[in-house]
Amino acid sequence: MPDFRYSGMDARGRESTGTVRADSRARAITLIKEKGLFPTSVTEASGNGRGPSAAKASAGGGKGLRMELRIPGFTPRVKERQLSVLTRQLAICLDAGLPLLRALKTLLKQEKHPALRTALEGLGESIESGSNFSEALSQYPRIFNHLFVNMVRAGEAGGILDEILSRLAEFMEKAERIRNKVKGAMVYPVVVLIMATLILIFLMVFIIPRFEDIFNDLLSGKELPALTQAVMTFSEGMRDQWYFHLLAIAIMIVGAKLIRRTGKGASLIDAIKLKLPIFGVLFRKASVARFSRTLGTLLQSGVPILQALNIVRDTAGNQVISDCIMQIHDSVKEGDTIADPMAASGAFPDIVVSMVDVGEETGALPEMLLKIADAYDDEVDTTVEGLTSVIEPLMIVFLAVIVGVIVVSMFLPLIGIIENLTVG
Repeated sequence: MPDFRYSGMDARGRESTGTVRADSRARAITLIKEKGLFPTSVTEASGNGRGPSAAKASAGGGKGLRMELRIPGFTPRVKERQLSVLTRQLAICLDAGLPLLRALKTLLKQEKHPALRTALEGLGESIESGSNFSEALSQYPRIFNHLFVNMVRAGEAGGILDEILSRLAEFMEKAERIRNKVKGAMVYPVVVLIMATLILIFLMVFIIPRFEDIFNDLLSGKELPALTQAVMTFSEGMRDQWYFHLLAIAIMIVGAKLIRRTGKGASLIDAIKLKLPIFGVLFRKASVARFSRTLGTLLQSGVPILQALNIVRDTAGNQVISDCIMQIHDSVKEGDTIADPMAASGAFPDIVVSMVDVGEETGALPEMLLKIADAYDDEVDTTVEGLTSVIEPLMIVFLAVIVGVIVVSMFLPLIGIIENLTVG
């Protein structure tokens, strides 16, 4: 009888690890649950994955995960929109009275995305073999994250799986809308910056050298104005040392990614994002809306508060907010309220802290968090519209300054040439 190594969380969100002996993975999960734990990972302790039991543990009772393991990185990525549509359809099927297994097979017939088809096949096989839906979902972490799995687990425990899936679909749809609005606000300045860079390269590489030849012929070695000389030096550097510029850009990109992978580096970059003069407010409001909606949805679905905070921390999308959520988790674990550590962190606006405090006092925290999320979704809309109206003239002025400096630098020597011709 094999040993299974597991990790899980108790009702208060405390993590626990250990091993259990069972004849199958499904039996191991049952034994872990009997200990009062929510299993988050169950793997066979002995295996190199070659025995039948190990194969079942790796595959989760279905061939879907085996496909994921055989071709990592080649499976098409499942977009948030595609997953929310599938979740909504599954919720509708269950609400209409279809059994879960039949609903999965019905969705499999119409699904086009290869990764989702593989997942649906594996989910059906796992359920046929006796696994719970949440256990089957946990075998596909690249598609169904901790938030999804834990909400489904809460729905199974409460007998409201169809309602939970509807909440999940609504959550993903609203989160997608917010992401699209934030990305939309970034499109215009990024496009303008790209165009400005291309114009600058064209002027420096092709136009400025011609003026340089003209000045050398007409000024006969006379000293050029400081601005003109600076522009020509910059142009010469772009032409003759272009590989250094490319190397510098590559080093910056790679360096930023490497720094991002470290905890302190990610915190530094995300802190800078939140303090940007124009977009910082937008990023902060979007982060608060995401935090409030995720935590409110989890609590409304029956997920324990500490477990919910762990999930929200992993899905925050901003390391600064994630660190603050960790502080909230530790304080709540010691018996404190949520509002006090939120206020102490300084990452959340005072109005949000006050509303959370009222929600805790009245026992309506999930509803209050969802109201905060709705309010900040509207704030994001308003901020995006305001930023769009401000960014457009700023970008126009930015382009005008770049082109203007180059034009003025080229006309200054021409004025001297004209004066010499007039005197002559």
